[in-house]
This record gives sequence, structure tokens and C-alpha cells, in this order.
Amino acid sequence: MTSSSRPGPFDLDRLSAGLVFATSLPQLRQALTESRLAVVQAPPGTGKTTLVPPAAANLLHAAASGPGGRVVVTQPRRVAARAAARRLADLDGSGIGDRSGYVVRGERKADQQTLVEFVTPGVLVNRLLADPELAGTGAVILDEVHERDLETDLLFGMLGEVAQLRPELLLVAMSATLDAESFAARLGEGTGRPGPAPVVDCPSALHPVQVRYLPAPDRRQDLHGVTRDFLDHVAHSAAQAHAEVLATEPDTDALVFLPGAREVTEVAARLGSLAPETEVLPLHGQLPAAEQDRAIGGRDPSDPAPRPRIIVSTSLAESSLTVPGVRLVIDSGLAREPRRDSGRGMTGLVTVACAQASAEQRAGRAGRLGPGLVVRCYDRTTYGSAPSHATPAAAVADLTGAALVLACWGAPGGTGLVLPEPLPEASLAEALETLTALDAIDSAGRATDHGRRLAAIPAEPRLARALLDGGRLVGVRTSAEVVALVSSDVRPEAADLTVSLRRLRAAARGDAEAGRWRRETERFERLTGRTGPVNQGDTRVPRESEVGAVVGLAWPERLARRVPDTAGAGGGAPGGVYLLASGTRAALPPGSTLAGEEWLAVADVSRAEGRAAAGTGAVIRAAAPVETDLAEQLAGPLYRDQRTASWQDNRVVGRAVRAVGAITLSETPVAPDRESGRAAVVRLLAEAGPEAIGLTAESSPAADAMRRRLNLLRRTLGEPWPGMSSAALAARWEDWLAPEVEKLARGTKAGSLDLASALRRLLPWPEAVRLDELVPERLPVPSGRTARIDYPAVESLADGAADTSGPDASGPGAGTPVVAVKLQECFGLAETPRLVDGRVPVVFHLLSPAGRPLAVTGDLASFWSGPYAQVRAEMRGRYPKHPWPEDPWTAPATARTKGAQVRPQQGSRPPR
Repeated sequence: MTSSSRPGPFDLDRLSAGLVFATSLPQLRQALTESRLAVVQAPPGTGKTTLVPPAAANLLHAAASGPGGRVVVTQPRRVAARAAARRLADLDGSGIGDRSGYVVRGERKADQQTLVEFVTPGVLVNRLLADPELAGTGAVILDEVHERDLETDLLFGMLGEVAQLRPELLLVAMSATLDAESFAARLGEGTGRPGPAPVVDCPSALHPVQVRYLPAPDRRQDLHGVTRDFLDHVAHSAAQAHAEVLATEPDTDALVFLPGAREVTEVAARLGSLAPETEVLPLHGQLPAAEQDRAIGGRDPSDPAPRPRIIVSTSLAESSLTVPGVRLVIDSGLAREPRRDSGRGMTGLVTVACAQASAEQRAGRAGRLGPGLVVRCYDRTTYGSAPSHATPAAAVADLTGAALVLACWGAPGGTGLVLPEPLPEASLAEALETLTALDAIDSAGRATDHGRRLAAIPAEPRLARALLDGGRLVGVRTSAEVVALVSSDVRPEAADLTVSLRRLRAAARGDAEAGRWRRETERFERLTGRTGPVNQGDTRVPRESEVGAVVGLAWPERLARRVPDTAGAGGGAPGGVYLLASGTRAALPPGSTLAGEEWLAVADVSRAEGRAAAGTGAVIRAAAPVETDLAEQLAGPLYRDQRTASWQDNRVVGRAVRAVGAITLSETPVAPDRESGRAAVVRLLAEAGPEAIGLTAESSPAADAMRRRLNLLRRTLGEPWPGMSSAALAARWEDWLAPEVEKLARGTKAGSLDLASALRRLLPWPEAVRLDELVPERLPVPSGRTARIDYPAVESLADGAADTSGPDASGPGAGTPVVAVKLQECFGLAETPRLVDGRVPVVFHLLSPAGRPLAVTGDLASFWSGPYAQVRAEMRGRYPKHPWPEDPWTAPATARTKGAQVRPQQGSRPPR
């Protein structure tokens, strides 16, 4: 578009009449002129969404050089994008789609002359992937960035890179409530500018708002969701408060906040009977555009007697659009946020207490036109315990779609992008694994051609895969119908998607739900054609499995097989219990028409408790049957036909296994092959240590004794003596245990191994020649016999200490060698023996003639000089046949009784 053909600038004086943000326009112009960047922080109702886009458009129009271009503004919701475009067009006096327009999913009101274009974040993401330079766009404004919508977070990073390539691009991040300094720093860093982006503030436009707390007598939620009693409480509170306000302010409208479409519908129905003189209008994302526009459009000026209104809305009316006429807000204090259960492989919306920032945003809706009232249907304690801000979607949502966008952008996993916050590593790894299974990315994380085709479909990558590949199995039309169904908000009757599809197909043309589904089906059909031709496969799927085939393509890990229900899984689930390929167990809801089906393809499974979950912790909300052969075909990489080996009953046992993920189809005992057998043994060593193959005192005393001796050397001298901890031995199995591992891999029982000889392979040379000298197995005692030395167990040391300790590491508590010997055999032994070149003392357990402990000492000289006298006094009467001399220093050491003693050698000191 040339400068001569572009429409003229906006009349900002006309647009800004009555809007507080007008006072911040000079600061905005300065920031964009000098830095091309800005972070706008302005409370609700100040007019930032109305004024910032045309102000940016005027700057582009006035530029002496550069291509100019349109201003693209993102809004997190379709209804907000349409409303913002219409408001700007009305104030400008132009038609919608002329100077101000919008593009949302399935609807476009904009042309080449449009100066300001409001879009949803997904539209701009797809546009960036198709045209990374954003040709023809002169400014991008990200509105409501505080909501931390996942696609807005991605745009924040992607647009930073665009701004580095196109320094003339104007880039603005806006919000009613955000950490402005943090966003400004990240925006400056992402665009490569020195320092943070300028922050443009605006004074509040809110009037005083009275806050009234009116908690319900019972719980807001139970295992089944928001309770009907609480919804009744909200409806009655809204009706009573509105009647009270209307008594003094007859033109006041009310706005009721609820977490989801179901709650909106139910409360709106209750209010219809509680307030018959009031116009009750629902507002949520599932409504047709005309009904949404009616709710946010204000009273009809042509109506001679307009009724007061109560708009019952989800959180979409919280910050991103203005509902005129509202002076009263009724807040349930609940919100619906995405949550990811990685353990079960489930993502869904859950009802939570809304954040304090959200509660303030909702309350602020009552103070835009004048003093207002907000009734919170909960208590002050609940408000005080709520989180300060809503959880960012990136922290709790499925990142598969985001990861595919980043791969197509050339930043796998977000590498190099400056996002508001880094993506969670665990969720990102799970998403990359999913994309790999879909053949959407290669080993380096880059998008494949197939992945780019999937990204071109404005749907979650799994659904895009089902749409494209499903066309080959069931035909393009049927594939589009099923994808439109599972991506909609239709809740299947008794969880049966096939029944729901039949109902939608047969519905009359006037059915609103069926109408939305048909429009989505046609859109998906068109999108399929744009990505390239679809070759119909030779093998047609049976009609009764068509829905399941498409669902299985989208979620192969949710292919599910019926399993016997046991008392531990619910004691008889009325709908049936299924094992998903992911390993999760889930139950059909009671009375489901799918009960008894052997295989299901599951589109929706969510956490639940109570009878419906049958003790599994999850309920299947949407599914369709598939045949066994088809399930194996749909499983893709999850299907395996292989030999496995596992450790069982002290030996490796081989099996031939056919399985779909965690679902075992068949299992046959076979001889273990060498490779899988070895892998099973190595896995056992890593998980359970060498003790699992018999390196214990009970199973292999000689090996255990050798291990203890070597452990003391490692602990005392360090290198080159080898570490003896379980972890160290498992890590070095190839150095000492390789022949035994091969025997075990072939099925040899663990008890037949010579592990003592195996440990000797770790002895260092030439130091090994001194093994018996440093840590002998037995210790000579004065009686002429030898006593076994009990070395401390390896388990008495932390693994890390056993592996890394250096010389002289034998401190208190480290474990000391012990010799248990009869007291009479040690007469005359004054100096306590020491091992390892004198570094480690031996502790003596001195025993009675009956082998019972009399004393424990590491200092024999002190024992003979002191405690021995008391021991002698107590024992000489009990054991009169054994010697208890007064002078143990000179008495002959013996293991015999007095009568059996050998006469002392000539020259020995006689006893007293």
C-alpha cells in the first residue's frame, strides 16, 4: 500500500473524548518515536485499547520514510477482538472492516485499506509462521499480556526477533495489571535494544467501589464440580442486589461472573424466573457471535422502554472488553484454568478460586461509570488465601502446540527466544516426545514437512494430524466432522461420540449447536484442501469404527482396552474399567452406551473421584469404539512386537510380548536372547544394585567379606582402591562382572555365581599384592589361634562417601573392624592391633567362656588396667574352671580351662 493510497490519520481528539488515557498519549508518542517499543500499564476503563492502536497508526502515517503498514492488535478472545474493532469503528464514524476491522477464527471483517486490525493471538501466530517478516504490518500491539495466554507468550518472544530484523516495527505490550518493569526488561532484551522498553503509565479511571461479602452457607464445589446450591446462592444474590440498586439507580445493569459456560447457562435460567422484569443475557465463548455482541452492546437505544439487564458471563468480561451500563458486579470467586496431569497424560480445565488480581479486575467493572457495588459470594478469608495472580498457561497447559510453533519458527524448545518466562522443562520434554511420535519434528527438534502441514491447520497438532491422516482412512468429510466434534464444547451423551455425531448430523437446520458444528466441519474441510491433496486409502474403516479411527489418530496413547474390574478398582464399575495405552486406568460413566466394548479410542478423560471413577481416579468423558486390528494400526510407535527379558525368581526370564503401550495383547514365555537378557541384568544392577544378584552376607559370605575389606581400603586410602557402594559397582559392572552378566543373561540362577572371584577383578595392581597384609581376613591372638575380623558393612557408609573418601577418612561413626574373641585368649596383649598400615584400630569384643560379650574396647591397655578387675570379680565365680588371674599382663593366654592349660615356657613370668 503506497502512502498516497493509505486512508488518512485518525482524529484522536474525537476518539479520546472522555477517555483518561488521552493524558498519556504524549508519553506514548515519545516512547514509540524514540524507542519503537513501549509497555503500557493502564487500569480498566481508561481507554488504552481504544486509543493506543489509532495513535500508533497515526505515527506510521506521519513517518517520512518506511513502508508504514497497518496496526495489528491481539485480543485473547474472539468476542473481545470483535468488540474492540466495532468500538473503534463507531467512535471513528467508519464502518466495521473499513479503517477498523478484525480477523478471528472463521470470520474476517478487514480489507487492504484497514488501518487497525484486531486479531486473536492464534491468528497472528499462523500469520508469522507463513510470513516471518510480517510484510505490510507497521506495528503490533499485544493486549492483555497479564493474562499469560500461551500464544501471547509465544508472540512476545517471536515478535522480539521480528523487531531485531525490522527496527522500524512498532511493538507495544499492554495490560491493566502486570509487572511492568519485568515485562519492559524482557521486551528490551528480546528486541536487542539497550536497556528496558519505556513504560507508559496512566492514572486510574475507576470510581469508588463498595465491596460486600456474602458467602454461601455450603461448599462452592464438590466432587462433581460447582454445586447447584452455590449456583442458587449466586442467582439469588444477584437478583436481590440488583433489585436493591435499581430502587435508587434505575439505569443500572449488573454483571455476574461464573467459571464456565455450564454455570452461566444454569444461573441465567434461574435469574429468568427470579427477576422476570430484567433482561438476562448469557455471555461465554460458545455462544454465536450475534448473541455475544448483544450482551456486550448495551441497551438498544431504539427500544422505547428498555429493561435493566443482568449479563451472566465467564471471565472473558473480566478485562478484555467493556460491558456498558454496569454498576453492580456479582462475583462467584471461581475461574476455570487449564491443568496438566503428566502422570495420567491428561490436560483439561479445572475450577479454581480466582486470583486476587482477577477479583480486583472484576470489581473494577462496577466502578467505570460511577460509584459501584461488588458482591463477592465468598468470605474475606477466601479472598486473602487466593493466589495474587492467575497461573500462567505455560506452567500448567499441554505444550504440544506451542512446541510445534517454536519448531516451525526455528527455535526448538524456545532456544534463543526471550519469553516472559522459560517454558517448563518437564512439560516441554513431554510435548517434544509427542511431536516426535507424530513425525512433526526431527531428531534435532526442527519441524518436518509433515509438521509444517500440521502447523498450518489452526488446531491442536493432534487434531491436525487426525484431520489430515483421517481423511485417508474415513474420507475428508467424516474426518472433518469428527475433528469438529471433538474440538467443540459438545459433551457427548454417556461419553459416546458416535451417538453425538449421529445426533448432530440429524439435527434440524435451526439447531444452534449443530449449526456451529457444521460451520466448523466446513472450515476443517477447506483447511484440509489447502494443505495438499488427500489420497483415499485402499482400506476403508468399518462405519462403526470411523469415529474411533479419527480419535485414535489424534490420541494413540488413549487407545483403551477393557480390563476386569476388581474390588480394588471400584468393586464393580457400572460402565466398565479400561486401561489406556498410557498406563492410566479410567472408567466409563454409569449407563454409558459404550459399556462392554472391548476397545475404545478416548478423546477426553479427566480426573474424578467417587462412584463414576470406579476407584480409578479418572472418568472417560468422550470416546468411540474401535476394532482390535484397527487399534493396533492406530497405535503407531506405541505398538510393539518384541522379545523382552525381566528378572524374576533370581533369574532372567524371557517373553515374547505384543503390546499397545501399557496394554499387553499377548505374552509367551521364551528363552531370553543375549541382548535383552543382558539389558535386563544391567537394568537390575542400576535399579537394585549388586545385592539383587546375591552380593549379600547371606547369599555370598565370601564375596561380602571381600567387599567389606575393599571398602575399608577405599575409605581409608582412596584411589586406586575401587569404590564398593552399590552405585559404584553397578556403574563399573563391565570391569568386574561381565562374565557373570553373560551367564545371568542366558538364564543362570544368581545363587550359582562366584562373586568373590568377580570382585577380585577390581583389585588394582601392583597394590593388590598387599591386600592380605593391609586388610587380613583373620587376626592372630596371644593364645596362638586366629580370630576372624568382621569388617564394617558397606551400607554403614553413604554411597558418595564410600566412593570419594580419601586417606584417613575413618572418623567416628564411619565403622571399625571388629574381632570377637574370648577374653582369656588376649591375656598379655597390651597394644591394640591396627590395620591398613596402622591407620585403622581394631575394636575387640571380649567374650565370656560361653561366648557372651563381656566388654567392648579399642584400648586393651586401659581395659586390663581398669575395667578388667570388675569383670574378674563378676565372672570368676560363674566360670571357676577358667582362669581369671589378678595380673592379666603376665598370665598365659589360652582358650582352655585351668586343668587343660599347658605349663608356661621356661623364662615366662609365673603368675602371682
